[in-house]
Amino acid sequence: MIDPQEFIECLQSNDVDFFAGVPDSLLKELCACLDAVAPPGQHVITANEGGAIALALGYHLATQKIPLVYLQNSGLGNIINPLLSLADAEVYSVPMLLVIGWRGEPGIHDEPQHKKQGRVMLAMLEAMEIPYAILGPELEGSAATLACALATVRKASAPFALVIKKGTFQPFAGPGGARTGTFELSREEAIQLVLQALDDRDIVVATTGMASREVYEYRARKNQGHQQDFLTVGGMGHASHIALGLALKKPDRPVFCLDGDGALLMHMGGLAITGVLKPRNLKHIVLNNGAHDSVGGQPTVGLTVDIPGIARAAFYEQVSRAETRDQLRSCMTALKHSPGPGLLEIRVRRGARKDLGRPAGTPIQNKGSFMDFLSG
Repeated sequence: MIDPQEFIECLQSNDVDFFAGVPDSLLKELCACLDAVAPPGQHVITANEGGAIALALGYHLATQKIPLVYLQNSGLGNIINPLLSLADAEVYSVPMLLVIGWRGEPGIHDEPQHKKQGRVMLAMLEAMEIPYAILGPELEGSAATLACALATVRKASAPFALVIKKGTFQPFAGPGGARTGTFELSREEAIQLVLQALDDRDIVVATTGMASREVYEYRARKNQGHQQDFLTVGGMGHASHIALGLALKKPDRPVFCLDGDGALLMHMGGLAITGVLKPRNLKHIVLNNGAHDSVGGQPTVGLTVDIPGIARAAFYEQVSRAETRDQLRSCMTALKHSPGPGLLEIRVRRGARKDLGRPAGTPIQNKGSFMDFLSG
């Protein structure tokens, strides 16, 4: 296994000292280390992976140095355009090092949403003509691999990818990483209170990560069935547009989107589209803990920016914020009985139960029962 601090120090000794990206569970030890040791302004957690590529490009233009961009392989789709139309050797020829977590690696158990991405990832890099090397816990010579990667980046003045297998980085023992916060509500309790306030015909769209798992466990515990909920197990940042599509075509059914702060920030332009289209039946609930909680607890800017204010500026009809149980109950009553689009931000603590389960059914089964619910 690789010591993340030694890895970062090796990069810094080779004049690579600017880091940007979106956190990944396979890279959480590296991200925690960066959070602790990178100088101010030298590590930026971006809203999405494409933004990290653009930020790195700007950094290179200003400094002539090599930046590092990190991401989960699910973010490859977000970086294809800026990689091929800006950073590519045939366009602006920008040297940068990509560090990509390999979720869904063939032969390694993972969740359904990662299997196809993991299987085709290397082929995608090859199709984009991006050279790569693989680092893993069982592979020797990581320092030599990194040196070769940097030499290739400098010679070609173009991107190079390091593909990181599960378990590559040792646990980081220093400061940084997940923080709990002091809000009264946990995300799981907030979700339970929201679901308790809904009616049997209400449609629920839950964002990727812990939120969908907590919705699923609540339904299982109450023996309610799962047909009412669409679990957005992948595609971070897209739950709100899925909910918008449902709301536009099911105008007589209330649609509640359970979103996260990281997911909202990733594709925040969706707020503007929703606000202008004004679906009266769409209610957008943002569970804001200021963290990428599902992949290690790395911080977002969610608790710094004014999410209700942004929604108000995007022409949402009704916005509110809750931080306590009583506030949440009151806000849910108002949200349900007010014309949409409405947004409720619920500020919650970071963290989740260690024994939190995962959906037992497949995504195809979820889709089938959910569509039956919509037509019933």
